[in-house]
Amino acid sequence: MGLELQFMQGLLEAGCDEAGRGCLAGPVVAAAVILPLEFKNDLLNDSKQLSEKKRNILRPIIEEQALAWAIGICTEREIEKFNILQASIMAMHRALAGLKTIPQHIIIDGNRFKPYQTIQFKTIVKGDSKYSNIAAASVLAKTYRDEMMQNLHAQFPMYAWDKNMGYPTSKHRDAIRQHGACLHHRKTFRLLPEQLELFTEQRP
Repeated sequence: MGLELQFMQGLLEAGCDEAGRGCLAGPVVAAAVILPLEFKNDLLNDSKQLSEKKRNILRPIIEEQALAWAIGICTEREIEKFNILQASIMAMHRALAGLKTIPQHIIIDGNRFKPYQTIQFKTIVKGDSKYSNIAAASVLAKTYRDEMMQNLHAQFPMYAWDKNMGYPTSKHRDAIRQHGACLHHRKTFRLLPEQLELFTEQRP
């Protein structure tokens, strides 16, 4: 069964999703996308179900064909200050604020959100595998965040962020054990099961 274009038919609807919530390092990145009613692409699906190659094929298609799209970012320090849930919502609000067209309705992947302005919204668990506008947002959020982590990898190659994108893989945690945490690690997260004294602030 394919994706439905949107949840509220007849309204200009934005789909929202974020990437990087479960990472140990790097920002959380959100996207908001408004697709035209005639949009259809057989490749499009939840970004987690797509290969990197397919995500990179879809990104310029979404950017070109969407009625509006925008990216919102919350930094590691903001994540530490506000917690990851609040930072994820802040990033989505920033993405919505960046849209050149104001949506009439918003749908969000997941089950937590805070009202944005006075626009009606609905949270949808696994919405990125049900609705095209959320799936498109998931692709943009993931590809933009991956690009950011690739750039950070050039400064901190010891953590292999070009492969793990900041997620808690065993190799990433081994590198934290060996080198300590750097300024892009989220200090309020449990970086290691034993949570050693890590914060040697490795810098490039």
